[in-house]
Amino acid sequence: MELNLKRQVGLFCVLLILPALCSAAFTKSRATYYSTSDGLGTPTGRCGYGDYGRTVHGGSVAGVSNLWRNGVGCGVCYQVRCTNPSLCSSNGTSLVVTDYGAGDRTDFVMSPAAFSGLGLNSTATDQLKKLGTVDIEYQRIACSYPGQNIVVKIKESSTNPGYFSIVLLNVGGTCDVDAIQVSQSGSNTWIPLRRVDGAVFDISNPPSGPLSLRFQVDCGNGLEWKVPRNVIPANWSGGATYDTGIQF
Repeated sequence: MELNLKRQVGLFCVLLILPALCSAAFTKSRATYYSTSDGLGTPTGRCGYGDYGRTVHGGSVAGVSNLWRNGVGCGVCYQVRCTNPSLCSSNGTSLVVTDYGAGDRTDFVMSPAAFSGLGLNSTATDQLKKLGTVDIEYQRIACSYPGQNIVVKIKESSTNPGYFSIVLLNVGGTCDVDAIQVSQSGSNTWIPLRRVDGAVFDISNPPSGPLSLRFQVDCGNGLEWKVPRNVIPANWSGGATYDTGIQF
């Protein structure tokens, strides 16, 4: 019965018979923007992505406050659209969360590239920027990285073998990464990493040799463990990136 109802709702949305029902997934809020020299994001975002946080998704990124969720909100993708029909595009823009940011009762502090996507055209975008803060509505959407697996980046502060700090890049779908554990490859002893801040996890004195990771994720059906196909080699080093061989 529930499945049939969902199918009926989807059909109504396509046919535009019940527009109020179709927009029920959107949450009303407010958004503002910050300035950068190139219009992209900032490499110093609190999620810990570095330059990836400046350029991912074409620089259409944002900092969030209520959606931060102690860093679990990092890497989440949203569709955001403003609500003034004379200035705002009906589809709005999509963005990736790369930072913490709070404004005047806002849920999003957007990069210039992201904020510019709200307007109907360049003239409308200029008017929206003059307003500074605008009413919006948003919904979570699946992140998409076609042809790319999730990547483990070893933070530059890491030193083999004494300190291991990582951040996950290109996390697709709508899965939240709640926890990460590490083990010596081939071992069944899993050791939890600490969430430092944002999307950064670390451990002092990690196991020696090649390392296996596993990710505790919530994809909407409760917590489950995802294990990468690839291991991190014993000679890992700070600043290096390693393909996990999986995508959500």
